[in-house]
Amino acid sequence: MRKPLVFRFLAILAAFSMLASVACTSAKKPSLDEIWQVLKTREFVDLTHAFESGIPHWPGFPDEKAETLFWYDPGVAPGSGFYAQYFCHVGQWGTHVDPPAHFVKGARTLDQIDVKEMIMPLVVLDVHDKAARDADYILTMDDVRSWESRHGLIPEKAFVVMRTDWSKRWPDMAAMQNKDSSGVSHYPGWSLEVLRYLYESRKICASGHETTDTDAGVVASKDQFPLETYILQQNHYQVELLDRLDRAPEAGALAVVSFPKPKDGSGFPARVFAILP
Repeated sequence: MRKPLVFRFLAILAAFSMLASVACTSAKKPSLDEIWQVLKTREFVDLTHAFESGIPHWPGFPDEKAETLFWYDPGVAPGSGFYAQYFCHVGQWGTHVDPPAHFVKGARTLDQIDVKEMIMPLVVLDVHDKAARDADYILTMDDVRSWESRHGLIPEKAFVVMRTDWSKRWPDMAAMQNKDSSGVSHYPGWSLEVLRYLYESRKICASGHETTDTDAGVVASKDQFPLETYILQQNHYQVELLDRLDRAPEAGALAVVSFPKPKDGSGFPARVFAILP
């Protein structure tokens, strides 16, 4: 007896489904060499300021000290024959990473951050026009929704950065701090609503910005840092004083955040770069 048409259709559909499943599981994954062949054709953009003494930094920190201990020729430094320097600076110096332990006692230090947290999809929330009109601009959920309406949901494990073009003021410390006659700084910052959405709903890996603080200048001027505290309490790290975010696209790039591994490190200068699509 012939099977009804609907049963024959379902049998064919099941067969195609099985074939598709086998094809997916047997598909060859690209090798690391094949991935590298693609990556090396892409543009790499350095998002890091070079650091030296006198650069913009949090007012409570001392300036960097650098000394040449050995020089190629004798008589220039204490030693000769090669070039070697001694550096003394606070961990939060130049473009730098803040691990959770920076604000949270007992939390992860730099050496405890997994290397898998150092390469991420890059998301650029571009509000530089708004920051140009209002130095006290606060990132809003409308900014995030606007990004997602153009590019889709912010991916998990992403590195989300706020582009304000504040880095164009570097290395002028007065311009970066942008203080009024009362000594209050005016520079843009994040909002708690946005950070909660990114870390709790979108499950991002880390965030960053071009200013010296996560919080807006009018808040940081009071030595209050509730938003930075929030991020680090979530067991995530952040990067401050990023550069050249205007060279990175809003979506589609990869971010690499690298830094040394000091034992129990509370922060350190980072080397951050983007690999463009």
